[in-house]
Amino acid sequence: MFTIGAHLSINKGFENIGREALSINANTFQFFPRSPRGGKAKALNPEDIANFEELMSNSNINVILAHAPYVINLASKSEKTRNNAYEIFEDDLKRLSQLPNNLYNFHPGSHVGQGVEKGVELISCSLNKLIDENQKTTILLETMAGKGTEIGRTFEELEMIIEKVELDEKIGVCLDTCHVYDAGYDIKNNLDQVIDEFDNVIGLDRLKAIHLNDSKYGLNSHKDRHEKIGLGELGLDAISNIINHKSFRNLPFYLETPNDVEGYKEEIKLLRGLYKE
Repeated sequence: MFTIGAHLSINKGFENIGREALSINANTFQFFPRSPRGGKAKALNPEDIANFEELMSNSNINVILAHAPYVINLASKSEKTRNNAYEIFEDDLKRLSQLPNNLYNFHPGSHVGQGVEKGVELISCSLNKLIDENQKTTILLETMAGKGTEIGRTFEELEMIIEKVELDEKIGVCLDTCHVYDAGYDIKNNLDQVIDEFDNVIGLDRLKAIHLNDSKYGLNSHKDRHEKIGLGELGLDAISNIINHKSFRNLPFYLETPNDVEGYKEEIKLLRGLYKE
């Protein structure tokens, strides 16, 4: 089954976002548990969650993806910034424990001049404190485009974090097609080679989700500028190859393209037409 969705707002509650996803022919969705700029999260409504669980059981939505705020940085030089990131992360995991079948994706962070090894040490230290053996949520490290001092621009950097996490069965990876292409992995012309490299360095069993985005600037640009499907440097043929690749076909895909809900509806229609059942 082709599992495809988009980034939607939960401002009106989970039941409504689930219905909105179904209305655009999506069978999953991504959301921010709070503002992407951080801040306090809105209290969850138990009745809304119960209604959403019923909706899931009566539809083909079987997994959802939460995205951490962009502002959190577990690798920061600043203890205050790290503590703030930790508190948000911890609170998000507590909130997600109330929701069914979910993943939690985050940008690993930026070492801001301390070096990758120090950044990795700080991130993994926090994760070892945050992760509980009883949690059901799988935490996903996102592949990054390599802007500035971002950690996660290479598969090796992500693996450095994973190997330091004690409860590593709770850790996976979300591959962003725009980011990896911008970082220098040629998924347009050498998709099989990139997948083999990912498997050799991290392991395909760690890959739990894909952010499906075209790229405005392209290979090795390190720009992280998403483009609508088929209108960027990756192009429609490459996107089609990605969604139909045997290593990816059973994963959930999430659109983060510069679109509104109607735009996502059109992209999902396009992608379902390209997917080979």
